[in-house]
Amino acid sequence: MAPVSRPASGSTEIASVAAFEALDSRGHPTVACEVVLAGGGRGLALAPAGKSTGAHEAHELRDGGARYGGLGVRRAVANVAGPLADAVRGLDAVRQDEVDAAMLAADGSADLSDLGANAIVAVSVATSLAATEGLREPLYRYLAGSAPPLLPLPMVNIISGGLHASGGVDVQDFLAVPIGAGSFAEAIEWAGRVRRGTARAMAERGIAVALVADEGGLGPPLPTNRRALELFAEGIALSGLTPGTDVAIALDLAATHFYDATTSRYVLAAEGRSLDSDAWAAEVRSWVRDFPIVSVEDVLAEDDWNGWRVASAELPGVQSLGDDLFATNPARLERGIAAGVANAVLVKVNQAGTVSQARTVVARAQQAGYATVLSARSGETEDSWLADFAVGWHTGQIKVGSTTRSERTAKWNRLLRIEAELGPAAYAGAAALAG
Repeated sequence: MAPVSRPASGSTEIASVAAFEALDSRGHPTVACEVVLAGGGRGLALAPAGKSTGAHEAHELRDGGARYGGLGVRRAVANVAGPLADAVRGLDAVRQDEVDAAMLAADGSADLSDLGANAIVAVSVATSLAATEGLREPLYRYLAGSAPPLLPLPMVNIISGGLHASGGVDVQDFLAVPIGAGSFAEAIEWAGRVRRGTARAMAERGIAVALVADEGGLGPPLPTNRRALELFAEGIALSGLTPGTDVAIALDLAATHFYDATTSRYVLAAEGRSLDSDAWAAEVRSWVRDFPIVSVEDVLAEDDWNGWRVASAELPGVQSLGDDLFATNPARLERGIAAGVANAVLVKVNQAGTVSQARTVVARAQQAGYATVLSARSGETEDSWLADFAVGWHTGQIKVGSTTRSERTAKWNRLLRIEAELGPAAYAGAAALAG
């Protein structure tokens, strides 16, 4: 993340850190932090929050009690203004690794549960934003250093279930991947067409389309997960695009969240079925066989390492993407690389807790030949920095949500603006997919 140029010495030192309790896209409290530099550069960042969270993620600090149903973050806000501000004040914001290391030391816990990962990630991202303003260059260029920026291939939410849609279906997300698009702008336009086409396919069958999930996707109750795939494929065709040629499908199964550890079975509550690991894997393989699926995320539970290794081998030509499995954790990624598990990593900055740790996971994954997908959370904000991180870090893919809801379109719009600056030649396209 070496900057191209620097202003006068000392002007990028952190002068002050402030915080307040803000609201995310679900109306839940989150930590907002502003970092101000000695030279006047400022960065304001709001911490995103997940609903479908894995056991190995960095730990959010919530207040408990009556306020906001126990989800208040006043303690985390106080930690920003107190120990975290004390730890980073006077440090050079350009030296992100040092700033993040100081916060990790101040917390001292393995999962950031002492001061709160939501507090730490807000300061970490705000530091990046302040540094780039202090250096007077776009965030994506600051993050890319001397490397050329790369616009990512989008995964766009069309149908949701699981924890994102109160269990309308068991699979968490069905996403459009515009593999045939020649630019980011065309990819987003195609995704919007597919969403409208899928809504039309549902409406023609009397299926409610007004039910919208956390990330803006359609969230109707359907009898089976396969039915969602059928409607999705029909929606692609109704949009005037060709399934598998213009637009493919990505699945976020989030299997951890319907896995029953006591019985070692995957419980499809919406379908009234319970499957062992072999039967569940066979079910997923049948979907891949029958539909134009190019990416499958969290195919098995987060700690089923042996099952993951087998499943990865049995999905040739498909991106096998680990989210809860890797949890943006360098140690878990190393275990996966050593065992030959998955071929792609989902990266969430708040899952790691700091910008530096997330960047380390991206770099190590790419070094090992794994594809990388930068991801938003179900509880998002109007911030657009995720778009710049994807371009600057060359993740190649990005997963934000649907083409509706402003906390989602803020990221898409930022990428559209960056493409207007760079031109479509900077677009990664389908070559970014693993498999």
